[in-house]
Amino acid sequence: MARLDFGTVRVFLCSLLQSTREAAFSISEIRISQGLQRGPQGKPVVERELDLSKRIIVLAALALGTFFVHGYHPWAEDAEIYLPGVEKMMHPVLFPSFPEFFQFHAHLTLFPNLIALSAGLTHLPWEWVLFLWQFASVFLLLLACWQLGACCFPHDGARWAGVMLVAALLTLPVAGTALYVMDQYINPRNLAASFGVFALARTLDRKYVQAGCFVLAALFIHPLMACFSLSFCALLFLFRKVNSSFSTACVLLPLGFSLDPPSEGYHQAALLHSFHYLTRWQWYEWLGALAPLAILWWFGVVARGKGNATVDLVCRALVIYGAVYFAAGLVLSIPARFEGLARIQPMRSLHLLYIIFLVVGGGLLAEHVLKNRLWRWLMVFAPICAGMFVAQRALFPESANVEWPGAAPRNQWVQAFEWIRDNTPDNALFALDPCYLAIPGEDHNGFRAVAQRSRLADVIKDSGAVSMFPQIADEWLTQTEDQKNWKNFQLPDFERLHQTYGVNWVLLQPPGVDGLQCPFHNQAAMVCRLN
Repeated sequence: MARLDFGTVRVFLCSLLQSTREAAFSISEIRISQGLQRGPQGKPVVERELDLSKRIIVLAALALGTFFVHGYHPWAEDAEIYLPGVEKMMHPVLFPSFPEFFQFHAHLTLFPNLIALSAGLTHLPWEWVLFLWQFASVFLLLLACWQLGACCFPHDGARWAGVMLVAALLTLPVAGTALYVMDQYINPRNLAASFGVFALARTLDRKYVQAGCFVLAALFIHPLMACFSLSFCALLFLFRKVNSSFSTACVLLPLGFSLDPPSEGYHQAALLHSFHYLTRWQWYEWLGALAPLAILWWFGVVARGKGNATVDLVCRALVIYGAVYFAAGLVLSIPARFEGLARIQPMRSLHLLYIIFLVVGGGLLAEHVLKNRLWRWLMVFAPICAGMFVAQRALFPESANVEWPGAAPRNQWVQAFEWIRDNTPDNALFALDPCYLAIPGEDHNGFRAVAQRSRLADVIKDSGAVSMFPQIADEWLTQTEDQKNWKNFQLPDFERLHQTYGVNWVLLQPPGVDGLQCPFHNQAAMVCRLN
């Protein structure tokens, strides 16, 4: 069982308390003209806003606090797809074998260029570069949510509540999309989400050129997620200019995908990613997609009754946005001929919807329930943070909650990966369990991301690359088929991989296999050389 890190919780709760006090105080300073607050002797309370510098400090404290609640795991999950592209750009000799399993992603975005450039300019250690970029991405999202809240609500308290709800639920799963509101590691989605919310805030302010610049920035970082931001901003624009019945066409953008039947390799990879197909979602995942639409409709009714036209507009547009993408996801999930279109992933539109939902929901919660009662704020946000902390510790039980730059890794698989990085040739080619990411205690840490060495295709992450880029499907299927029954492999099987692919190192679980020389081993893994 993972032990609760009460020191880290205490640090976050301090920043949470500071933010809560600021928010509760600011919501108590509402204009008398709206009849919501008076001073102790019945005198009017003058409204004031936090000055910019103080707001930045509070947002930075909240951003740092999210690390202690939601954790920081720089090598986890999709870092295995995105970081090798950056590492190869910085050191071209790395990954000489089979780089296509991450390079297709890298070639579609300026994310690797941005991270590599920052590393080159700052000369900081690699782990510090990743940590600071993750902090910056969280801070930018919270700042964008503040600006969105400022467009929707006239008072600081409601704005802070929306920001704090996003911060408290930062690793909330987004229905059945296999996404969080924000991941625990730096990746293009994190930055694209921030730019998308900035673009939305500028659209609501009718600053369309600035909105277009933010959408363009998101397109350079993550083209798919930027399309969702672009479509929602266009929908809002048309809501203001045209009758809403004519505005839904802008939600779906033509992407030019082929309707040709996919290959067998693509089909096998697609089966491993049920989140692409609505018909394979669980009932609670359907609820996570449909319930927010009903709640948003209700939010719009409440806002309309209070005369808040902006929140009403955003909620009505979100309902149409979510409904259209849901219908598109359902259509693409049913006919087998549309299997190749799964990589459009229309249900990932929920990512933006969830962020806006939390900002609007938090603001309305502050206005109608929390008000200026500090104990109410604590009663809401403290349990949410505690629950999210426990959930994240359950996901990464064998790793430190915050994997600080420069700290020795606690996870024994990461220890093995780091030994490989420091003690094997750059051109080494590894074979390891193709389902290694699912091994208990591995904690979803990516081999390529940490070890910076080539390996044969795996079943879990490389199949995700295949589902987006069918041209590598056949190679992926061949390699994964050659690694079937990995747990029963003996020396002749490893020699076959050496003859077929040039594999010269293997990573095994104890007790290993007779006949192999293993210069590194711990309780979780053994690094062995093929002679």
